[in-house]
This record gives sequence, C-alpha cells and structure tokens, in this order.
Amino acid sequence: MLWTVLLALLVLVLLQTQLSTCLRELRSHSFSSLSSTLYNGTQQRLPGAIIIGVRKGGTRALLEMLNLHPDVKVAKAEVHYFNVEEHYRRGLSWYHPGYFSSPEVPARVWDMNPAVRLLLIVRDPAERLVSDYTQVLHNRLTRHKPYQPLEELLQHKGHINPNYKALQRSLYHQHLSRWLETFPRNQIHVVDGDALIRDPFPELKKAERFLELPPKISPSNFYYNTTKGFYCMQTDGHDKCLDESKGRPHAPLSAQAFKKLCHYFRKPNKLFLKWWVGPFPGANSGIL
Repeated sequence: MLWTVLLALLVLVLLQTQLSTCLRELRSHSFSSLSSTLYNGTQQRLPGAIIIGVRKGGTRALLEMLNLHPDVKVAKAEVHYFNVEEHYRRGLSWYHPGYFSSPEVPARVWDMNPAVRLLLIVRDPAERLVSDYTQVLHNRLTRHKPYQPLEELLQHKGHINPNYKALQRSLYHQHLSRWLETFPRNQIHVVDGDALIRDPFPELKKAERFLELPPKISPSNFYYNTTKGFYCMQTDGHDKCLDESKGRPHAPLSAQAFKKLCHYFRKPNKLFLKWWVGPFPGANSGIL
C-alpha cells in the first residue's frame, strides 16, 4: 500500500534527577495522538493512519518529525473528532482524530476504517504526569488564576490520589486494552518517546517502514540545539524547532512524593507490558 499524504492532528519536558530515577525504577512509558488522511490527487479519502495517545506524551514531536517526509502533510490545528460528541455527529466529512484515553474512540476509529494503522508513542508515565500538571500550571498562571501545588493534587492523606485525572491518564494498560480489544496488534506500532528525544532518526525510520513510506528521512534532518536542550529539524535549508512549551522546566515535586509516584506505577506498568507481548521499543533503551 503506497501512502501519498498523511494529514495529522495532535489530540491530545523536569526535575531531571528524579525523573531519571523513576525511569530506571519503573522501566515504563507513555502516549499521544495523530491522524492521517490519504489523498488521490485532490480527492480526499478516509484516514489511513492515526497517532493514539494522551496529552504531553510526545505526539507533537513525532508529528513534526514525520512531517519531514515529502509524502506527509500535517494539519495546523487540533480538532477533536472521535471523542467530542458535537464534532462526531458532524460525520466523516468534518473528520479529525481523538484521544487515546477516551473509551468510545477505538470502536469509532474501527467503524471509520478497520484497516487504519495506529502509531502509539510512549514515555515514562510519571514524566508525562508531571508534564501534564506543568502545562495546566502554566496556563493558569498566564490567566492569573489560582492553582494547587502538584503535591497536594497528587496525594490524599499521605497516599497517592487515584482520582487525580493526570494520574489516570498515565494508566496506559487501561486505555491500551480497549484498543487491543478492537484492533489487532499488527496494526499498532509503538514509538519509544524517550528514544525519540535522545536520537530521533532510528524511531523515524521504524515509523516509515510501518507506514510503508519510502525512506526519505535521514540523520541530516536533525541537529541538537544546545540552547533548547533537544533536537530540532532541518529540511530544504529551513530549520524548525518545537515551540517554547517543549522543554519547559517542570513543576517542583518533593523526592518523597516522587518516590511514592514511582512505586504506585509499578503494578500498572507490569499490566501494560502484559498487554504488549513481545519485544517492546524500550527494551534496549533503558526505559523498560
């Protein structure tokens, strides 16, 4: 199957020492979302690929890096289709993608195109949670709105609060199980989000093969920006870096609270790995 255009939408960076400790201790991951639409000349077809995931999982980075491919075209806005009733009722002519964690989304995607390919990008769940809170905090500060410290939201009576929504978004095994009830495993490709940050090219080559795109992305498309602290992209003489929200210092969290968080994620991480039998992208990269 030859892909000619990938229309993508994002659906939905720390206390470095603490997060690294959690990565080693948990050996875990995270997610996000994108969608693609095939075209034949100017005639639009149904989406042939979607990135599934939760917010702050690395989707935007994957999206922009895939856009380096000449056969890929990325949309400039986020519109929630599968997970927002008002949008979904408008039908496929108004199509855009949805959330990894929304229960109704897998069946809706299947109804749209049972042959669709799913790109799943994963990161450490604790890192994703702190990044999630940091984004909310930034938005509230910008609007001069009050906010609760992360430690208060994360804990209740000295224990991890299971009702905290950012925590629930990091319970990947619960969300992935719904996708695997609907889609066969061979239609889901896992992208190692931590490896993508450290060295983007190998992960992009794997994604190209999964999408059956001709190999067009090369190591020369990436360079490390020492000022920003992460890789940026270049193509046709133009440079592009992710926006200022990427690499933003994370909100503070005590070592004690972070340790509790890492401990809390141990069991969910094991359950998540059981759903994904066989080699996992982080098996050789230190995140599993």
